[in-house]
Amino acid sequence: MTYPAPTRRQYLLVRGVSLLAAALLAGCVRPAAGGGAKDYLVYVGTNVASDQENTIFLYRLSPATGTLTPVSAQRGGSNPTYLTMDAAHRRLFAVNETQTFRGATSGAVSAFAVDPRTGNLTLLNQQPSNGAAPCYISLDRTGKAALVANYVSGNVSLLPVAADGTLAAPTATNQHEGSGPHKNQQGPHAHCIVPDPANAFAFAIDLGTDRVYGYRLDAAKSQLTRLPEPAFVARPGAGPRHLIFHPNGKQAYLINELNSTVTVLAYEAPAGRFRELQTLSALPAGYTDENSCADIHIAPSGLFLYASNRGHNSIAVFAIDTATGTLVPIQDVDTQGKTPRNFTLDPSGHLLLVANQNSNNVVTYRVDQQTGLLTPTGQQVEVPSPMFLQVVADFTR
Repeated sequence: MTYPAPTRRQYLLVRGVSLLAAALLAGCVRPAAGGGAKDYLVYVGTNVASDQENTIFLYRLSPATGTLTPVSAQRGGSNPTYLTMDAAHRRLFAVNETQTFRGATSGAVSAFAVDPRTGNLTLLNQQPSNGAAPCYISLDRTGKAALVANYVSGNVSLLPVAADGTLAAPTATNQHEGSGPHKNQQGPHAHCIVPDPANAFAFAIDLGTDRVYGYRLDAAKSQLTRLPEPAFVARPGAGPRHLIFHPNGKQAYLINELNSTVTVLAYEAPAGRFRELQTLSALPAGYTDENSCADIHIAPSGLFLYASNRGHNSIAVFAIDTATGTLVPIQDVDTQGKTPRNFTLDPSGHLLLVANQNSNNVVTYRVDQQTGLLTPTGQQVEVPSPMFLQVVADFTR
């Protein structure tokens, strides 16, 4: 997609971002892709509803070519649709997106030990998520608390993580209330929960109520206490889905599923709240067919932002103004598949991987480090209903 000619300010911004990227690269000691960089491991969570089948797949990713090579497949429980790994790469956690678990209305959260020689997983234990259809999991910055968003029930939970990686039962569960004007907003739908950079607050993004709820986070005491007022109220019918902080900690970015927009937020850290700076479409001008946004990520450099569109089936690319945090659209790229539910970048930011849920494929793209633009590598693999991609340095070699 070619965008209209940029304004002078937009041209100067994108040109400045490119020059800054070049300067950062010149002083970077990290090896370039293909220049001796180590391989990566990629864990793929799926929407396969079976406890008796392989539901988490492991691949080795070549930074030189973008090729994904199968390593193993393992039982990760039913519908392990979102994963997270601890900082030491020794424990992996998954939500099992179901609506019943052990006879109760709840999904599950699974903890796995990671074999340092092979990357394979061994189930440690499971706990209820205290809500139906958990769809998101993150760890606080100490690794002592797992934070879970339950979509159908519209609530969030905190589960303590023991030193051996096992999960305790939830010690805090908070129910959201309310609705919105869209047909998919008849009740609360918690879709994401993430800690802030200081680990002082956790923020729960609720698609059903157009709210971002702030919680005081005390991982040591396994406490999650909601603030009296929402941290941010999105536009009616926006359907906020995921939130990500900029590496500088001063801005955050909210992707809105239902109206296909991205909102730039100033983060007021002491109070645990946000202020809107900008909202713009994630779609190219003139596109009017059905679409819903899904995922959002920032390049490790902090200079570019990426967002996925389901319907248009694309990755939207934006340049980030380093002075203000605001965005300028610069590209959108076909995902070579249907329904890009999740995507991610490798830790170096040289490759971007897309999981196309409804076409059963994972596709890789080269990322231009100076411009942020994406180019298909020509490499992809077939995976049943891929929902999430966890990329880490290959610790097995």
